[in-house]
Amino acid sequence: MGTSSKELFDERLKLVNDAIAMKETSRVPVAPFFSSVAQRMNGSSYRDLYYDYDRAGKAAVEFYKKYSVDMATGCSFTSGKANEIAESSMIDWPGRPGTRISNYSSHQVLEYEYIQPEEYRELIDNFDYFILTKYIPRAFPGLKGLANISFNPNVVLNTGLMGSMCTPEALEAFGKLAEISRLDAEAAAKSNEYSAQIADLGIPPYFSGIGEVPFDIISDYFRGTLGAMTDSLEYEDEMLELCDIFVERQIKGWEYFKFAPMPVKRVFFPLHKGMDGFMNPDQYDRLYWKPFMKLVDYLVSIGVTPYVYTEGFYNSRLEKLCELPAGKCMVHFERVDMKRAKETVGKTSCIVGNLPISLMEFSTPDKVSDYVKFLIDTCAPGGGYIFDFDGSLENVKPENLDAMFETLEQYGKK
Repeated sequence: MGTSSKELFDERLKLVNDAIAMKETSRVPVAPFFSSVAQRMNGSSYRDLYYDYDRAGKAAVEFYKKYSVDMATGCSFTSGKANEIAESSMIDWPGRPGTRISNYSSHQVLEYEYIQPEEYRELIDNFDYFILTKYIPRAFPGLKGLANISFNPNVVLNTGLMGSMCTPEALEAFGKLAEISRLDAEAAAKSNEYSAQIADLGIPPYFSGIGEVPFDIISDYFRGTLGAMTDSLEYEDEMLELCDIFVERQIKGWEYFKFAPMPVKRVFFPLHKGMDGFMNPDQYDRLYWKPFMKLVDYLVSIGVTPYVYTEGFYNSRLEKLCELPAGKCMVHFERVDMKRAKETVGKTSCIVGNLPISLMEFSTPDKVSDYVKFLIDTCAPGGGYIFDFDGSLENVKPENLDAMFETLEQYGKK
């Protein structure tokens, strides 16, 4: 009898968990971070992740039937129509009416300053009200009708308290929110449906939650990179207070880990900023690292693995990453000296990466194979290594993908 999908799932899960725990494994776990390449290679596109979930999902399932891995990113769909209704301003995406983005390209982030630095105190002191009436109308102009909602609690004997929620502008916004909710629920249901089909192939999911460094939240979604860097010099105290709010809010959002019977309990942290040269060491420690470590320590305390996904060059941060709880984290690298990473971070945390996606798209099978061998030789001895790219793969030469898997099969065993 052959191995059942349940047995394959359990074997792969154990293999990855052993690597995270810094144990030697019989072979190198293989967990490439595939993005829309799974769609592109099977007649779909990045646009379908927003507008045609069945075509995108079926393409992903076919991809994983052919390319067997130890963890999969599964399917994560976003409703393009919901974003159209909201008039989402911080991203542009394939398929959006009027976009110049190719159907085969990922979304593009558009950074704006949605709050001004003098508004930090208002945001901190009255967070939910500020988000509802100022941030959302600015970031999602389709919901500008929320901007004039206010409450006068002088007389609460009748429904007059809710008068500002019943204006034509507010009611229009609430109607849009109801449709957005329906569309987002549809996308989530399809995401779960096709992710379950990939799991039924015996492939565990990569992670089951997502988080973000508090500083990155401020920089990505509130002040923009330039604004956040200026604020780090002029409004550091306010930024630290806001970071604590984002720590508290994220921790509250992870309560499900305590109760849900999930085989995989990992939270993915894309470290969008903080790379070499982004801050001096003292700033990095105060504004970036310490708030982040509050999240890491909490997750570890409830048995959840933080997946620290560094972006950009991280050579000057390797010693700081050594402070992560030993044997409890995964640390992915994009641009770093992998030999030094193994000698430092690799002593206490499982390291992941960093086959260049540029090689996969533009190079030759022989060069891909050579780099795979380099990574295995450098990172695998003693355990604590998971194979991955240096980023998410959107395009590839099929012969390079075949060479990668063939080399891993032949060279990645102990």
